[in-house]
Amino acid sequence: MRCLPFLLSTLLMSSLFYSIPLRGQASNATVWPLYTGSDLGISYTPASTRFTVWAPLASAARLHLYREAVGGIARRIEMQPGEQGSWSAVVPENCEGLYYTFQVNNKTSLGFEWSQEVSDPYAIATGVNGLRAAVIDIKKTDPEGWERNRLPVGAAQAPVIVYELHIRDASMDISSGIAQKGKYLGLSETGTTNQYGASTGLDHLAELGVTHIHLLPFFDYRSSDESLTSPPYNWGYDPLHYNTPEGTYATSVSDPSTRIRELKKMILAMHQRGLKVVMDVVYNHTGLTETSHFEQLVPGYYFRKNSDGKFSNASACGNETASEKPMFRKFMLESLAHWVSEYHIDGFRFDLMGIHDLETMNQIARHLRGIRPDLLLYGEGWTAGSSPLPDSLRAIKNRVRQLDQIAVFGDEFRDGIKGSVFDYHQPGFVSGAFENISSIQFGVVGAVSHPQLNYQQVNYSKAPYAISPRQMIAYADCHDNHTLWDRLAISASSFSEADRKKMHQLALAMVLTSQGTPFLHAGTEFLRSKKGNENSYNAPDSINAIDWNLKTTHADNVKMVQALIAMRKQHPAFQLTDPASRLRFLDALPTGVIAFVIDTKGLDDTWKKVLVVYNGRTEASEIALQSASVKGPWKTFLWQNNPVREKVKKRGASVRVEALSCSILYQ
Repeated sequence: MRCLPFLLSTLLMSSLFYSIPLRGQASNATVWPLYTGSDLGISYTPASTRFTVWAPLASAARLHLYREAVGGIARRIEMQPGEQGSWSAVVPENCEGLYYTFQVNNKTSLGFEWSQEVSDPYAIATGVNGLRAAVIDIKKTDPEGWERNRLPVGAAQAPVIVYELHIRDASMDISSGIAQKGKYLGLSETGTTNQYGASTGLDHLAELGVTHIHLLPFFDYRSSDESLTSPPYNWGYDPLHYNTPEGTYATSVSDPSTRIRELKKMILAMHQRGLKVVMDVVYNHTGLTETSHFEQLVPGYYFRKNSDGKFSNASACGNETASEKPMFRKFMLESLAHWVSEYHIDGFRFDLMGIHDLETMNQIARHLRGIRPDLLLYGEGWTAGSSPLPDSLRAIKNRVRQLDQIAVFGDEFRDGIKGSVFDYHQPGFVSGAFENISSIQFGVVGAVSHPQLNYQQVNYSKAPYAISPRQMIAYADCHDNHTLWDRLAISASSFSEADRKKMHQLALAMVLTSQGTPFLHAGTEFLRSKKGNENSYNAPDSINAIDWNLKTTHADNVKMVQALIAMRKQHPAFQLTDPASRLRFLDALPTGVIAFVIDTKGLDDTWKKVLVVYNGRTEASEIALQSASVKGPWKTFLWQNNPVREKVKKRGASVRVEALSCSILYQ
């Protein structure tokens, strides 16, 4: 990242008496009631709508109803106090098409004062720029075939290959051939091609063979003006409304239902092509702090504070939310369940997951998998700053063993492959630095225990942290930092472009042959560049838009990635649950060469043995094939980064692997 309703009281009943203050009063030792109802936000019917907000410190609360998304005169309705700190109002008419805000009277150091008018934290629809929540009949937003569009639940060990994509990046360049540029609907178009006739957009994603499309944030965020015909670019890591789609990706923001309907059409189109959808979520902080609807409605509750009373800032974005607080935990659970049930989302990537507490993350995993058993969950196992919540309670990387089938990004493997993200000029294994061989081996086995690894030489982590290899995300680049191609242009500037391309191919081959969960940044399969921009979160489309013509220029690279994805999906050798028992690294290899053999005996795999060789050297190397575990003959699947159509047999006491290449052989 970069910055500038359902649930179940049963999950939270242990926190019911978290504390109950007198209404309108607070102190340094304020205790808070847990609202156990499931109706926060709106409960709509054509005959009436019930509006409910949690504001336990308030002495009074108001509902403001508007006919306009911006401007106009409000109809003010006094809300009535309810149980457990709630306030509600019932409007006995069809409110569909109206907009609303809340306002509460809280005690401050100056006495009781009315808060700002704020939108509803639980809003499922909003007007332009999220200034007001909207009342809609969400059933009317379902496209044809929506209820039948859920993908079948996959097997527990089904292959997962994640592809990270920003919605706008996919279509803005003229080379995309996509009509609805920058929109949800752009990723539902089929038959689109670049100027050479190669597929783009949705067709390309399906042809590539990936299983999950990870989309950068598409909840309502505050950094891009929805009212503009051409809104400025942003990644979207500054949340405004968590339960509402972002409007800049919709064809119209005048009707709050449009963005919902079009997002569902995009998801439907992806599901029809067998692609699952992962939503990038940012519950760790909000785009506003003092003026956020959370802080205005319940001052001092939703955000962590330091001992000096100031907002803590582990997000490096001005604040950090308090996931351990029962009502924010409840909010996260209900919000995520809303996306799974209403939008059929298949997985979530948690931004700065290390800010969240372990118990909340595990409750999320258990609850959401009750709705979708094969739901994919992963996140960043770190923070961007210090937090008052102790490390022992946080969902950070070295606590992964305490998480319920939730994965973290393996930055050890990433930086071992290409060099530290904190030093652009530092090379990695693919660009000639061989000090971090242990970090590469750590990534190959998926961050689990393996008897051949020297963990003291692994960068960042000095011990295995995963129970299963699936708990480590294997990647070489992502939206943060330079693209892999741009990074190699800096750290391997003395090499020819042809050699840098081989390095790039080797890096992707390493990711796709790791036992971890492979993760590809959009366009990396054809050497995507952002023109050297290391932090493109608000850069123009000229930097961020994907140049689809590169797919033709680097067709050989695309074919390699396609072949490796297909291989991974077909062969259990790359889905091991216990690499220590089946994967062995070869010893006595030349410096700059890593090789390992996988024994698939007893697995349902047509390959009985697999030999994978990474050569990071700038010259060819001989690999001895004399021990019983590696004696030939071997057939080739990938040879010098190229898929081999005719399976050439390799015999003899050794095999020669060319410079800057990955080779895969099998028996």
